[in-house]
Amino acid sequence: MTKINTKRIKEFIKFAINGGISFAVDFGILYVLTEFCGVYYLISAAASFTASVVVNYIICVLWVFEGAKNTDSKAKFIFIVSSVIGLGFNQILMWLFVSKFGIYYMTAKIIATIIVMFWNYIAKRKAIVNN
Repeated sequence: MTKINTKRIKEFIKFAINGGISFAVDFGILYVLTEFCGVYYLISAAASFTASVVVNYIICVLWVFEGAKNTDSKAKFIFIVSSVIGLGFNQILMWLFVSKFGIYYMTAKIIATIIVMFWNYIAKRKAIVNN
């Protein structure tokens, strides 16, 4: 029988909490920019995703991934590249759900976030923890 890795489970729970905070930033900025500032939803989505990545990075380094404060430039570069790829996934999914399937942009954001979350965990863990 395989021993459950409690350290990894705690890490994933922290990552999920961080994701909730980052999602609130993303969702909030998307809504404000689109509804109150009249910014096109895909531009709002890119800006809000970018802001949430910054928040996500800070929390990952300070709290989620043990030893992440000591990451080198290569790890930071991988984190940034993985975030840009995540942004690309987010934008494609938002466009697909809203423009092709007619889903309300805020609902589409929830769906896109759930899908991109799995990419983010795997890629950011690799970038920050280096294993």
